[in-house]
Amino acid sequence: MNTGYELSATPLRARPVKRKTRITIYLDDEVLEQFRSLSEQCGKGYQTLINAALRTRLASARAETLPAA
Repeated sequence: MNTGYELSATPLRARPVKRKTRITIYLDDEVLEQFRSLSEQCGKGYQTLINAALRTRLASARAETLPAA
């Protein structure tokens, strides 16, 4: 039976590396409203802004815990 498809010529696509995880988190309404407002002002998604804020805070926390030279 010939289906007319050449499957061996079809390139296989590798799955992209998973870099994010879906979670459920409870935030204060005021915090969420602020991020949504910032989101509208700058044109980025509010979840992206929350992620960036958390990354910034973690980086500064790491810098605070490094011993002084």
